[in-house]
Amino acid sequence: MPFDPQQLERAFAFDPDTVRDLRERWARLITDAVWGELKTGTIGAVPRLRKRLLELGENLRSMLSDRAWIPHERERVKGAMAASLNLRDSLQQTDRAAKLLNGGADFEAFEADYLAFRKSLLTFIEQHEQIWGDLLESLYDDAPDDDRDED
Repeated sequence: MPFDPQQLERAFAFDPDTVRDLRERWARLITDAVWGELKTGTIGAVPRLRKRLLELGENLRSMLSDRAWIPHERERVKGAMAASLNLRDSLQQTDRAAKLLNGGADFEAFEADYLAFRKSLLTFIEQHEQIWGDLLESLYDDAPDDDRDED
């Protein structure tokens, strides 16, 4: 099947409602982590959580970045896949930091919000990784044999 340039554009057309929802959920989490009453028995755990949440937001932003400036389709998709992997790694780091929380007046609400955000984020990541993986495969299927050796 020949490469469809419209398919590439659709692969980077993020659902605005989903993006808005993820941004709002993340903003609520970072606000709660900074201003909420969260406790842990581990020294430095709450500041580390704040840092991890900030990195998570930065990596989400990176995944959503416009890649239209990248001239080669494969490189555009590979860059998006790399950003997605970074986002997954950042989520794992945040999970580890969040697991150290064990109390405080805002703990239960924060935990529920975090788990809901995490679920939505993973669904979003998996959906786009599938789209990009299929697209990348089609781009390699259409590539001349010489181009395949370069990657």
